[in-house]
Amino acid sequence: MPKITPDKLRPGMKLLRPVTNKGGMVLLGEGTELTAALIEKIRDMGADSIFIQGTSPPSTPKEEALSGLDRRFKSVEEKPYMDVIKKALREHIKDLYG
Repeated sequence: MPKITPDKLRPGMKLLRPVTNKGGMVLLGEGTELTAALIEKIRDMGADSIFIQGTSPPSTPKEEALSGLDRRFKSVEEKPYMDVIKKALREHIKDLYG
């Protein structure tokens, strides 16, 4: 459940939680797909952050994640099946970062 700032909102994202005003009135319901106009309204409201559907981006830098993977597989490099697993994990890590 990513919580992001309004400047990172993009059209097509969907709200995980409703957007409410300071009085608690729901302005945009859960599941609403954001458009450029809705994003502008959210920014105009001065909201600090918005919960959107999807997974959170990784907190570890990509290079650190890949070097950690290399460290973990160092002791089993000679085993062919471990190389296959390592390659699959490397691709998965790369996909996480886009």
